[in-house]
Amino acid sequence: MIETAKRVLQIEADAVLALRSRIDGAFSQAVQMILNCQGKVVVTGMGKSGLICQKIAATMASTGTPTFFLHPAEGIHGDLGMLSKGDTVIAVSYSGETEEVNRILPVIKRMGLPLIAISGNPQSTLGIAGDVHLDISVAEEACPLGLTPTASTTATLAMGDALAVALLDVRGFKAEDFALFHPGGALGKKLLLRVEDLMHIGDEIPLVTQETLLRDALFEITSKKLGITGVVDPQGVLVGVFSDGDLRRIMQLGLEGLQQPIQQVMATEPKRILRKNLAAKALQIMEAHSITSLFVFADAKGEIPVGIVHLHDLLKSGVV
Repeated sequence: MIETAKRVLQIEADAVLALRSRIDGAFSQAVQMILNCQGKVVVTGMGKSGLICQKIAATMASTGTPTFFLHPAEGIHGDLGMLSKGDTVIAVSYSGETEEVNRILPVIKRMGLPLIAISGNPQSTLGIAGDVHLDISVAEEACPLGLTPTASTTATLAMGDALAVALLDVRGFKAEDFALFHPGGALGKKLLLRVEDLMHIGDEIPLVTQETLLRDALFEITSKKLGITGVVDPQGVLVGVFSDGDLRRIMQLGLEGLQQPIQQVMATEPKRILRKNLAAKALQIMEAHSITSLFVFADAKGEIPVGIVHLHDLLKSGVV
């Protein structure tokens, strides 16, 4: 079994590597056809090829190329209505003679839609019909019977990925763009969630004045449940912070330490972040300074805090 598995992987790896020599002018033409597409990219294929087509469509759609999968058998029974002027079609059939695929070719031609043919035989019906042909032929299938699509579907998938990534590169597609199509994933959260989406505002912000006795400031820290309070001057400008960690250090000196004004024991020059910054940046600052909270400001010149964000907020959001 181990030897069989190794043989399968070697055959499929060889099939993918063989595609490198076929990345030529036809491939560039196919990429340009998709870039010039004024509508949608429609990928169609039957059976195992159809499953690969669904993956190709999903990859392109998530990387900036509006794409969907059309089942050719459903197409000849009404779903060809999905096609419209301006679309570009990618049709996949290893033999190039799949009946359901070939039956929709006349409609594609009649509508004047550009056709990218992907097959293992450039002289097949599909290969000849294509405005451009991408060769995904393989020396052998990994199936010992030579019947089950294995190396050929792997090669098709790899060719589809090559198209998608080439398009991504030409379009200048960035991680932020990717995140827009994946708002529910970890990457989407890191690149889309901003501090203002998570911060506590209004009465939830723990704040005391400079003259507040430390014993009274403890009530603010406890009631707001963030383990910290900000210290503001009469104009509301943040001039310091005091955390429960600072309290533990003070308590080592005895209870009399609770009778002093908080301005005498607060930490000055508190770390800050802007409301429009990514939540991921807040996490970076917290990790760099070993803190769990950041006061939030409206802009770089802001002195009055508009919110506070805590490490627990980042944890709950999935940014961490």
